[in-house]
Amino acid sequence: MHFPGLNMGIGGLSQLSSAETRSISAENPDGRKNGGGRSMEGTGAVAARELGQGWKLAPSINIPGKATALLAHIDGPGVIQHIWLTVHPTAWRRLVLRCYWDDEETPSVETPLGDFFANGWGERCNITSLAVAVNPAGGFNCYWEMPFRTRARITVENLSPEPVNGFYYQITYALTEIPATSAYLHAQWRRSNPLPYQTVHTLLDGITGQGHYVGTYLAWGVNNTGWWGEGEIKFYLDGDEWPTICG
Repeated sequence: MHFPGLNMGIGGLSQLSSAETRSISAENPDGRKNGGGRSMEGTGAVAARELGQGWKLAPSINIPGKATALLAHIDGPGVIQHIWLTVHPTAWRRLVLRCYWDDEETPSVETPLGDFFANGWGERCNITSLAVAVNPAGGFNCYWEMPFRTRARITVENLSPEPVNGFYYQITYALTEIPATSAYLHAQWRRSNPLPYQTVHTLLDGITGQGHYVGTYLAWGVNNTGWWGEGEIKFYLDGDEWPTICG
């Protein structure tokens, strides 16, 4: 049976696959084969001035104020398997991450950078999970599987007029066939600030078609002395008037 290299957990390491692994970074911005370590200039050029080509001359990028950086533009079919990045915490809320699958004009993922990696309010905290890991020094890791069929595009927009310098990133992906049953990753972000008394904060809305819910990260602030844990999570499915899941 052919194995396309998807769902690469520890149990699949012995399975041979025809998938081709690629990696995008500031050193190899289009992920092409034989394309890494070729930079002749970049943010590390001064530090590596005595080492020359092949020695991290372009380890990161700088994002000007009010500008959008293209992190990845990949022709498919394929699947993004890991994203690593790090940047100063002051940029976590003013940078917006967007992911576009195939020919989308509206992104499937649109969220502040820090919140996507479960670090809200621009405050760093360690995260240890299968999907997201945030290291003690602030390195962001995402292991959500992100399949695409024709192309994938990932951008980061700087909402501030001030530049964001020292944005380090690496996106690892595989070029492989994608089964018809594979779903696309979507992520929404919204905020209620403040949330009026006895009103509902919507976590997810406007979803149509077949799919499954994989989780929510909440950054919750308390503005009074009462206990905040009395709110109920309610799931309304397929036109429900009353929630099917109420916890």
